[in-house]
Amino acid sequence: MAQHDPIGLITPYAGLAQLNERSRDIFRQIVESYLATGEPVGSRNISRLIALPLSPASVRNVMSDLEQLGLIYAPHTSAGRLPTELGLRFFVDALMQVGDLTEDERQSIQTQLASVGRAQTVEAALGEALTRLSGLTRAAAVVLTPKANARLKHIEFVRLEPEKALVVLVGEDGSVENRVLALPPGVPSSALTEATNFLNTRLRGRTLAEVRLELETALTQSRAELDQLTQKVIAAGIASWSGGESEDRQLIVRGHANLLEDLHALDDLERIKSLFDDLETKRGVIDLLGRAERGEGVRIFIGSENKLFSLSGSSTIIAPYSDAHGRIVGVLGVIGPTRLNYARVIPTVDYAARVVSKILGG
Repeated sequence: MAQHDPIGLITPYAGLAQLNERSRDIFRQIVESYLATGEPVGSRNISRLIALPLSPASVRNVMSDLEQLGLIYAPHTSAGRLPTELGLRFFVDALMQVGDLTEDERQSIQTQLASVGRAQTVEAALGEALTRLSGLTRAAAVVLTPKANARLKHIEFVRLEPEKALVVLVGEDGSVENRVLALPPGVPSSALTEATNFLNTRLRGRTLAEVRLELETALTQSRAELDQLTQKVIAAGIASWSGGESEDRQLIVRGHANLLEDLHALDDLERIKSLFDDLETKRGVIDLLGRAERGEGVRIFIGSENKLFSLSGSSTIIAPYSDAHGRIVGVLGVIGPTRLNYARVIPTVDYAARVVSKILGG
C-alpha cells in the first residue's frame, strides 16, 4: 500500500482550515455521525454518505491521513473512527455553520423564559431560566451569579457562642441568608445590638456590594461614637461580606437528568458520573465560568481544554448576561458530553443570555 503524506491534504502553509474538499467532506461526515449517534463510523458507510463518488478503500486512505493529522482516531479495535478533541475544535471553528435562530426558535425561547420575569427573586428567576435552557438543549444548564445581589431590608447579629455569632441578612425580596461570624473575645450583647442598629441605618435598600466601601468609610468616621468592641464586630462583618470570590459567587445547576439520556456504553456512564462529581466541586466550576466574564460573546470549552472536565470529556458552552446598566454580572450556559449539537446549542445559549439580560434589566 502506498504511503500517504497527510500534509498533501492541505494547501502548503495554510493550516488545517485548508483541507481539500474530499478530505473536508469525509471529516465532516465522521463528526456529524458522531454528534448524531455517538458511535464510530467506518469507511463503507462514509462512502455512501459523501457527495463525491469514492470507494471504501479511497475513503480509508483519507481517514488514515486525517488520523495522522490528529483529527480522528480509532477507539479500541474498531474499524470505525471518531473525532478527537482537536478534531471537534477544528470542526466547530472552521467547518460548522452556526446560523442564526429562526423567528420561531426565538419565539420559543422567549416563551419558555417568559416565566423568568415573574419570579420573585433573582435566584428564582435564574433557576427558572436554567430549567428552560436545560430543556431546550437536553444538557445540564449552569449559571454563575453574584451572591450579594438582593437589596437588604434588615440585618441582625445573634450570639451562638461566646466568640461566635449568626448574622441574619433579610432581603427586600424576602430572601434570608445566614452567615456565621467569629467574634472578638469579650464582646457583650450590647455591642451586637449597637452593631445591628448602626448597620440597619445604612444598609436598607442597598446590596452588600454597593455598601461595602461606604461602610468602611462610615466606620472610620464614627469611631468616636462607637464602642471599641462594636467597631470590631462591624469590621468583622464587613470582612466576611468581602470574603473572596467563593463567597461572592453562587453556582446554580439544573437538568442533571438530561445527561443520563442516550448513554451508549459503560464508558459513557463513567464519564457522566465523573461530570456529576465535577459539578459537585463547585469551586472549580465557578473558576471556569468566571473566565467567560472577562470577554463578550459565547465561549466554548471542549473536553480537556479545561482541566476541570478533562476526565469526563465534557463540553461547556457559556455566555455572559448583563444588568440594566449593561454591566456583565454573570454567566449562563450548558455542560454536556462532547457530542453536543453545537450548531444548535451555541445560538440557543447566546440568545438565552440576551433574553435573561433583558428580563433582569427590567
